[in-house]
Amino acid sequence: MPLGPTAPMSLIPVIDERLRTTSLCLAVAAGSRDDPADRGGAAHLLEHLVMSVPMAGGASFSERVERLGGRTNAETGLEQMLYYAQVHADDADEVASLLLRAFTAPDFTTAALDDERQVVFQELAAAAADPADVVQDAVLAALFPGHPLGRPVGGDPEQLRAVTLSDVRAAHTALVAAPSTLVVVGPRLPGVLADLPRGTRPAPQVRALPAPEPGRGAVAAWPLDADYCWVCLGARSPEAGSALRPVYTVLAQLLGSSPSSLLYRALRGERQLSYAFQAWDRGYREAGAWRVLVGTAPHQADEVVGAVRGLLADIAAHGPAPEDLAAARRQAETSLLLDTEEPLEHARLTADRTAAGTRPWSLDAETAALRAVTAEQVRAAAADVADRLLVTVRPEGTR
Repeated sequence: MPLGPTAPMSLIPVIDERLRTTSLCLAVAAGSRDDPADRGGAAHLLEHLVMSVPMAGGASFSERVERLGGRTNAETGLEQMLYYAQVHADDADEVASLLLRAFTAPDFTTAALDDERQVVFQELAAAAADPADVVQDAVLAALFPGHPLGRPVGGDPEQLRAVTLSDVRAAHTALVAAPSTLVVVGPRLPGVLADLPRGTRPAPQVRALPAPEPGRGAVAAWPLDADYCWVCLGARSPEAGSALRPVYTVLAQLLGSSPSSLLYRALRGERQLSYAFQAWDRGYREAGAWRVLVGTAPHQADEVVGAVRGLLADIAAHGPAPEDLAAARRQAETSLLLDTEEPLEHARLTADRTAAGTRPWSLDAETAALRAVTAEQVRAAAADVADRLLVTVRPEGTR
């Protein structure tokens, strides 16, 4: 189903004739931050509807892909929405056409909206029952108070109850008008996509939201009557597209879950304070969020926080040891390579890194940037994070 000439969609093909499957990832430069102030979760609900509403012939896009033996899913982020499928290469033309039709011309009905709203409520209830999910929403709310980046991606149940069919249709109109790209990883390009313009292009100029102020306070109260809790420590980091983003990625690797990381040595090797922990960094339009998530016993939470703060202070004072820096850089690079060697992950990675086709990106350029990260840059990043670190915990104790 060819798109109209004004549709702001581009194509990024990655052709590998050795593949027997085709992976498609449609990325849209819109997300939960674009929800109306009183309709939190509208984008997430819209994502569900695009994938699940019946198409001509009765079955949804998701069901049609699965009946062909493929797999499909979608996800809403703060600034992007992804719709993706992986199918037999012989079915790629049909699935590409179905994906474009499901995205551009879904048949929304009140009955479909009511049904899928109940599914979203179930998803939100499951997330609310998982402290590891809730604590990540809490740290973003603390880092970006009063800003759309601080709102939960999934939305607010009360606000979702107020979403009408007119709201959904208005949100969809805005969605298809947003910049988007279709990444295709497969042995050949589906013919239905031949007329789409190739590559990335700048996003249209929009009025930027004010940069959020750093969050203040957020002193955690440990749930000492519980057996287990999740602690998330976070700080603002550079915005998407900043040349410093690889530096904060390497800093996250230094405090990640690898047995070679500094945090692994401190939490598991030396003091047995945690079994599950990870660190990561993510950039958004105005700013990024650098985070460490640790699961631990509440009576050990102070010691966990002290360990993270101590490691950051040590890196800020002395920089990472050469062997630790080399390992962190290599891990970050290898993680990218692993994603590009799995076709669907390659498609999703490309969609994410190009910000839905609005930012140039190449694997070679990112790996070169990671290799170029210096100890002095990491030292400065650790000092920056340590100076603005916030601590949240879920479940939360009483003060």
